[in-house]
Amino acid sequence: MRQLHPLKTISVALMLVLGVACSEQETADQAMIRQAVAIEQADECHLCGMIISNFPGPKGETYNKTSDSVSKFCSTRDLFSFVLQPENKRQIKEIYVHDMSKTPWQRPEDEYFIDGREAWYVLGSEKKGAMGKTLASFSEKANAEVFIEEFGGKLYRFDEITIDLL
Repeated sequence: MRQLHPLKTISVALMLVLGVACSEQETADQAMIRQAVAIEQADECHLCGMIISNFPGPKGETYNKTSDSVSKFCSTRDLFSFVLQPENKRQIKEIYVHDMSKTPWQRPEDEYFIDGREAWYVLGSEKKGAMGKTLASFSEKANAEVFIEEFGGKLYRFDEITIDLL
């Protein structure tokens, strides 16, 4: 078996380490780009065009796989109406919703966005959002259950929500 020259061995090892470091840096940079962003006063809903900040209840945001621009939604109902469309379903890479256990219903605060695919949702409560009844979103099941005790509704995971339920 042929042995590599020690200098070549070091060069190969260095290239591997640099390759890993570069890919880790790229991943960190990409993750920073895909964070939820603040909803500005004049932002319009991607689905219906209404001014998002004019309405109570949880809001949503998505990033698709082909661009780093964010789509913002005035309600979780509009978010799901968009995300569940067959032509959009496979294109979405990130989804964010407000954690309503940490922010006021009337004016959700943007520092409380959570991963929409990991959230717990309450559908059918008496609380209203931009489009009437909406899906209350929570990071923890226990908080969603407390919400149900006070405002009614039924508990769902992200993958359980369908167009028919909306």
